[in-house]
Amino acid sequence: MIYINDNCKKCGNCEEICLVDAIKIGDKRAEIDSSKCVECGACVKVCKFNAIELKKIIEGVVCENCPIQCIIKEQGIGACQRYKNENGEIKRIRRVVSYEEIESIVREINTPEIDKPLITGIGAGTTYPDFKPSPLIVKGLVNGVDVVTVVTEAPLSYSGITLKIDTDRFIGNEGKKVYIISKGKKYAGHVCREEYGSKMISIGGVNILTGKDGLWVAKFIFDILRGKRRKIVVEDGAEIEVKLNEAPVINGEKDKIMRIGCGSATLGLFAPYLKELADEVIVLDGHIVGLLTEHAAGRALGLKYSGIKLNAFKSTPGRYFVEKGDGWGGTNIKDPLKIVNMADSDLDEGLTLLILDTTATNYAFYKFEKGEFKEVEPTDKIKNFIKLMRENCEKSKVTATFSGGVGGSARAGVTKNPIKLTQAVHSNDVRLTIGGAKPFIYPGGGINFIVDLNKVLHGSIYLSPTPSFIVPVEFTMTEKTFKEIGGHIDYVVELRR
Repeated sequence: MIYINDNCKKCGNCEEICLVDAIKIGDKRAEIDSSKCVECGACVKVCKFNAIELKKIIEGVVCENCPIQCIIKEQGIGACQRYKNENGEIKRIRRVVSYEEIESIVREINTPEIDKPLITGIGAGTTYPDFKPSPLIVKGLVNGVDVVTVVTEAPLSYSGITLKIDTDRFIGNEGKKVYIISKGKKYAGHVCREEYGSKMISIGGVNILTGKDGLWVAKFIFDILRGKRRKIVVEDGAEIEVKLNEAPVINGEKDKIMRIGCGSATLGLFAPYLKELADEVIVLDGHIVGLLTEHAAGRALGLKYSGIKLNAFKSTPGRYFVEKGDGWGGTNIKDPLKIVNMADSDLDEGLTLLILDTTATNYAFYKFEKGEFKEVEPTDKIKNFIKLMRENCEKSKVTATFSGGVGGSARAGVTKNPIKLTQAVHSNDVRLTIGGAKPFIYPGGGINFIVDLNKVLHGSIYLSPTPSFIVPVEFTMTEKTFKEIGGHIDYVVELRR
């Protein structure tokens, strides 16, 4: 049950964040509609005045479909709006949707014959100064359908790369500036986000490329494209050496493996093994620290809560947040026992504790004796499990995607009416490829794409000191579509294989 005390200042945070519309601001304080409240705890997390208390009282059915574990009353709906209590059973509200029902939204290629270009734009030449037709427009017969591919090497100033660094180590917070090391430090981009064990770093973009250090940044990107090793520095973070398809070197140390999952997922994946190794297991992780016997996986296996309290912010049962840093699992913890709140924990004599990180690079085994944990030799079972965990980790490496906008020159090389080409690309009547590789096309206006550099022929993207990147581009369509969008039909040549 949620209780509002006299500390409430009627700031409205709880009302705004409530996902089931159970909170309203009254005359004196926030008020709870207990018939709607599912005790998800979101309001507790956003209250700045310690005015909201959550005391779990089971007046309904506990939804076990996520860590929040909403308590849903009869005919009520959970915080995620997916599950409902129907006659005492938690049921998914929405039926399973067939592919045919969403096919028009997915918008796959309507004509499979245009799925691949007849030729690529690699080595094709350009349309500069933009009004010229593409250097090569070819027609061929594919499964009885007349298909046209228009190719060019397009200069893309509106471009950049995203480095994906597979590592469990902390490199710097999201939004922090990233500098390249080239005749001093030069601003090149920023840390975008972390995605399940990978760090995304944006380098370039038109505003950076046209800035005072634009040529330096462009040269850096070009070096990465050519497979060279370069160094970057994250503001208030790590120094990283990057080279495509090789392990990153972070603060002088070559990384080896990346995580299996976050601390919570590691517990969930390996709980049946972990319960045999120690009375309690803690997985340290800069995203989510896991505590086995309190975690849903531990409860599902019938484990008794160990009594260990953590020096961390509790998210949901068995899942905690700590500060990031260069300690175990990307946390700020270098002495693993610092995670345990010895003042608040109520522990049995002889209790065993295994602490590890999400790659099992670091681990330690303890036994609670005479009021303190003492490190002891790990058992053979533990050593075998550590080996198993490491075998399930992927190797750390650096990969990259290239992002760009296909603008005037490339489109004008296809048609005198560029907007029709743009519309045809978005309706999948025209297939855009980059050196033959299929990119993701961003929705909305223009033709903005992102492509996996490992799928583009090495050495097929060039750098012009404008600065811009010269990228092989192909537009493939039926001859009928080519005519409908006003294509340069007089320049078509028959493809002879």
